[in-house]
Amino acid sequence: MAEPPVLPLKERKLLRLAFAVVGIMSTLVIYGVLQEKIMRLPYGKKKEYFKYSLFLVFCNRLATSVVSGGVLLASKRSLDPVAPIYKYCAISISNILTTTCQYEALKYVSFPVQTLAKCAKMIPVMVWGTLIMQKRYHGKDYLFAVLVTVGCSLFILYPASADISPYNAGRESTILGVLLMLGYLGFDGFTSTFQDKLFKGYDMEIHNQIFYTTICSCLLSLSGLVVQGHLLSAVDFMFRQQDCFYDVIILSTVATTSQFFISYTIRTFGALTFATIMTTRQLVSILLSCVWFAHPLSWKQWIGAAVVFGALYAKTFLRCKPQKPAPGSLLDGSDEHTANNR
Repeated sequence: MAEPPVLPLKERKLLRLAFAVVGIMSTLVIYGVLQEKIMRLPYGKKKEYFKYSLFLVFCNRLATSVVSGGVLLASKRSLDPVAPIYKYCAISISNILTTTCQYEALKYVSFPVQTLAKCAKMIPVMVWGTLIMQKRYHGKDYLFAVLVTVGCSLFILYPASADISPYNAGRESTILGVLLMLGYLGFDGFTSTFQDKLFKGYDMEIHNQIFYTTICSCLLSLSGLVVQGHLLSAVDFMFRQQDCFYDVIILSTVATTSQFFISYTIRTFGALTFATIMTTRQLVSILLSCVWFAHPLSWKQWIGAAVVFGALYAKTFLRCKPQKPAPGSLLDGSDEHTANNR
């Protein structure tokens, strides 16, 4: 029996790249559509809205902790914590606040506004990097950060029309929505920087960090739900609204699956390819949301989006130059393992 032909190295690499691109794009685009649907659209004949964002955090972290623990056991790696537990908890608290602000913001701003606003995370990352790790940044790092912030400001401040939601009866860029996004950016910047510090301070495998931070997040988010009295209400809502139940299950599944596609992509192709895919994913998610949920964009928003994505692609492709970045440069890809904070 003849052996199947072996593909050339270039074609095998192209197939692996296609696998990574399809995996990241499909899981995160589905994630983006579902989180907007869950937080902004009504369920059932009575048009009830899901209000329990912390419950979504709990479900996502529970799924991720189970899978990461299974990976550690299957690979026969140690389940013992590498760093003190309180350091994992610090990341967990910050990550819970990050994700909660993200979900809550969707009650007041549309997904395109939220997604583009997330691109402005470079400035808080630089601030926290300077304060926590004493990093120094190049002038071009500040230039890209300013360009992205200007583009985001145009996108947020000049919507085509008011986006009416059950929580917002005026312009979608309400003060509360903007404050929630500022909270997201601040907490996310701290999470990324502290994760980076933890990786560099300890000989830590990524699944070990994921396992312990998500376990801590599960316990903290569950405690928050119990204290607020939202746990039973959220469970009751999902049992009454089967569509919501399936949406939350799929949301948690794609959120967890995306983590492994991200890990595979960075390990196989590096941070440059990953950053390009992620930037493209953000653009596709915005366009899909505008079509799916009928979000009109003004010409000023188109300009803002062009400025943001132009700066992000330029920052990404500047990494191709064969030069060693300065310590702490945003071009060195040191924070890529945290790029999928949600």
